[in-house]
Amino acid sequence: MTILIGERLDRADVAAVARGASVELSPGARGRLQASRDVVASKVEAGETVYGVTTGLGSLASVRLQPDEVRRLQLDLLRSHAVGVGPALSREEVRTMLLLRAHVLALGYSGVRPVVVERLMRLLNEDLLPIVPEQGSLGASGDLAPLAHLALPLIGEGEIQVNGQRVPAGDALRAAGIEPLELEPKEGLALINGTQGMLAVGLVAADRARALARTADITAAMTIEAILGTDRPFDERLHRLRPHPGQLASAANLRALLAGSEITASHRNSAHLVQDAYSLRCAPQVHGAFRDALGHADSVLEIEVGAVSDNPIVFAETGEVVSGGNFHGQPVAVALDALAVATVGLASISERRLYRLLDPATNNGLPAFLVDKAGMNSGFMIVQYTAASLVSESKTLAHPASVDSIPSSAGQEDHVSMGMTAARHARGCVANAEVVVAMEVLCSAQALELRALTPAPATRAALAAVREVIAFLREDRGLKADVDAAIELVRSGALLEAVGAVTGPLV
Repeated sequence: MTILIGERLDRADVAAVARGASVELSPGARGRLQASRDVVASKVEAGETVYGVTTGLGSLASVRLQPDEVRRLQLDLLRSHAVGVGPALSREEVRTMLLLRAHVLALGYSGVRPVVVERLMRLLNEDLLPIVPEQGSLGASGDLAPLAHLALPLIGEGEIQVNGQRVPAGDALRAAGIEPLELEPKEGLALINGTQGMLAVGLVAADRARALARTADITAAMTIEAILGTDRPFDERLHRLRPHPGQLASAANLRALLAGSEITASHRNSAHLVQDAYSLRCAPQVHGAFRDALGHADSVLEIEVGAVSDNPIVFAETGEVVSGGNFHGQPVAVALDALAVATVGLASISERRLYRLLDPATNNGLPAFLVDKAGMNSGFMIVQYTAASLVSESKTLAHPASVDSIPSSAGQEDHVSMGMTAARHARGCVANAEVVVAMEVLCSAQALELRALTPAPATRAALAAVREVIAFLREDRGLKADVDAAIELVRSGALLEAVGAVTGPLV
């Protein structure tokens, strides 16, 4: 599968490249690139004052550069800005960054030569991935530090991951037969100005979140059956009266997942409970709010994928180079902050259902902690502890990063977005929620097997998927391997695939 860059990318294209698809330049991109490059070259030749091309950057914008300093500036920009710290971004995130940066340059508003885009594409296609530390971006002049690390290998510096090993970029390029680039005016600046760091992290997190939304509906259905809950609150007529799109989708999934359940049918007309607890009854409303926040984030991220977030911007048709603020990450930061907040709600309600499964006061006749001889056996007691700790941690991660501006560059950059921080926190909340939902899967599968009746076909398929990798718990054993296997079921999509084979694709 090959994805064209320089025209239009959608979420599916980005996800495909993140997972390994190759790229090529669209037919019209080369002409646009050359036209904008010609404008920059003419400005330099004429000795005009152009920000970041013939001047310094940030608060140094008033410093006029001599002709022999113009090219040196581009090289030094990458070196001086590559001061990121912390763990390296993942393979998927770095592949996404390379794709997005190549794409925005290929749109033809940045004034770089075609060879710059081609070199980014070659790194991507040969899986020569720059090592990009994830901390250090303010998200204002874009993601300066992460993008500088991404671009350093183009000049033979920095590090590249090759077959899982960190290798000096110069060595990796030589082994691949690639010559380091000598950057021309504007090209260093064009490589580091933009929102592609926060955007890449946000896109990968959102892709995981879309799968998580459907998986959470599966785990909720399993718990509802196991705890002898009712399917009545998912009546389509109820949800039409409050037609939030996410709520409608989640309720539809729950109806499909519980269809044909002997367990819910066995007590549908029973007076054993007047109403279920909120964590059961209100699953569509809470899951739906997560879906709607994700939908908003998706729409913002998709716009940003095709947006020109460089500065200054070259308009080839008029020969102008115009400075602006398209690099500011506030739209992305706010959207990802909202996604983080909504994800905590999803994890929280999952943990509450898990808690109810373990407590004999609330689980309608199941043994304490879902194991015989409670007291001698602890069963799944500490699984809930871990889930609760992750929900609590996520509450701290969900503090909005976008409200915390800190001025920089001697006050020239006096409002920043903290968009990369928002992206990393959203990613962390999604990762924690995946674990909490996986723990609910682990416990709801145990609880379903403790019931004498037959689950719905869909939840039966989910139970079978769990039992392929995790045995029923008869007495205490080391649970870490079971928890890890449940997490892999969720993150790999195996649980969704098993259920989808029965229900068809969930919405």
